[in-house]
Amino acid sequence: MTQLDMFLQTSEKILDAPDLLDDYYLNLLDWGSSNVLSIALGDTVYLWDASDGTSSELFTIDEESGPVTSVRWALDGRHIAVGLNNSDVQIWDFTASRLLRTLKGCHRSRVGALDWNNHVLTTGGMDSQIINNDVRVRAHIVETYQGHHQEVCGLKWSASGQQLASGGSDNLLHIWDRSMASANAPTQWLHRLEEHTAAVKALAWCPFQVNLLASGGGVGDGCIKFWNTNTGACLNSVDTCSQVSALLWSKNEPQLLSSHGFIARNQLTLWKYPSMVKIAQLTGHTSRVLFMAQSPDGCTVASAAGDETLRFWNVFGEPEVVQKPICSLEPHIS
Repeated sequence: MTQLDMFLQTSEKILDAPDLLDDYYLNLLDWGSSNVLSIALGDTVYLWDASDGTSSELFTIDEESGPVTSVRWALDGRHIAVGLNNSDVQIWDFTASRLLRTLKGCHRSRVGALDWNNHVLTTGGMDSQIINNDVRVRAHIVETYQGHHQEVCGLKWSASGQQLASGGSDNLLHIWDRSMASANAPTQWLHRLEEHTAAVKALAWCPFQVNLLASGGGVGDGCIKFWNTNTGACLNSVDTCSQVSALLWSKNEPQLLSSHGFIARNQLTLWKYPSMVKIAQLTGHTSRVLFMAQSPDGCTVASAAGDETLRFWNVFGEPEVVQKPICSLEPHIS
């Protein structure tokens, strides 16, 4: 065991996460640019301020609408989108603990995946639909992506905001390009990638190589695959022999972190890219790891698991200077 392996064996902090839903297809953890972590526990969204270690409750939804099925911070670190089991999506201003608006009519069932692209909030539902919502306008539905046959469980926009990756429980991975957008009809995908043999939830765009996407498959697949999203070519595939629930790139080094469950030690695995040599195993969770989120400085990773704990790991080196986000939603959705 290397010194790095030994150092990473133990998490730096452990917080209780009672009532965390043990559901692979949801996205219940996110870390915003204001250094506040959000986690959905049953019907309640909690906030943990990493700057001072304080926690608070943002809101609790009524039982008829809940539970909460997804959370996602906007780039400004102030506004947070929350998907619900009843198909609604709420947008909150966490600094004022105020509900700004509720997006209705997007989906017919629960909304388990969310991602922002400036003023556009993209939502993915159990109804297999992907919707672009312009939060600045009353008629918020501006674009629809149809390609999945089952629940959409992964959504990630590229850093440029030009390409969207979507993964579903139908084992499909789609790449969508904004230049192909259609306002009057469902947009056609750029690539439909069918190489995974289980649900595709884990998605991560590489921060240092344009058009490089990593994807991870569920328990019947267990592979991490790398894609050139311009051509649709699969560049590499690594069998982890376990369910891949999340993927995170280091912002400072060519490294990739994956989280696992089933037929595994419920671990986080740190890989060197592109060789995909294992650097370290991070163990401590006693049930499958479901979600991961990365701190704004890129150094710390939070993981949440079916054991109802939230663990923090100092994985990715020293922080670099974090630039302030350039997008503000306040004039549009308040």
